Amino acid sequence: MELFEQPVTVRWSDLDPNGHVRHSVYYDYGTFARIAYWQKYGFGPDWMASNNCGPVLFREEAHFHRELNSGDELVVNVKLSGLSDDHRKWSMRHEIRRGEELCATLDMDGAWLDLKARRVAAPPKNLGERFAALAHTEDFQVIGSGKEK
Repeated sequence: MELFEQPVTVRWSDLDPNGHVRHSVYYDYGTFARIAYWQKYGFGPDWMASNNCGPVLFREEAHFHRELNSGDELVVNVKLSGLSDDHRKWSMRHEIRRGEELCATLDMDGAWLDLKARRVAAPPKNLGERFAALAHTEDFQVIGSGKEK
């Protein structure tokens, strides 16, 4: 299993008037890390558009542990916390760290979307296999396919 990590620097534009990192920026850091992971293996936005396959989020939740400051050097990791057997549905967790210090945790539930049919669908095999190779969280769970009646 691969632990993917993306470095990020807190920019001045990430701050609110009080000097705190705006809450929505944490979600941007997670998106940046996910896209960087997919791009590393050739599954970036161009590939997604040409293969009619893209991610869709159903839930995204942040837990803030430590204040971030302008100029902080961070690392955002990408882990799977759940995956359906057919790879259609998934849950992910990002840990945002400053050195060894855990500053925030992002949890999300999503799926792969067939961009033509506009429906949840299994991704192409090569993407599904690469995605399943991500490091798993300690509480990883297999997600039901959602096809049950």
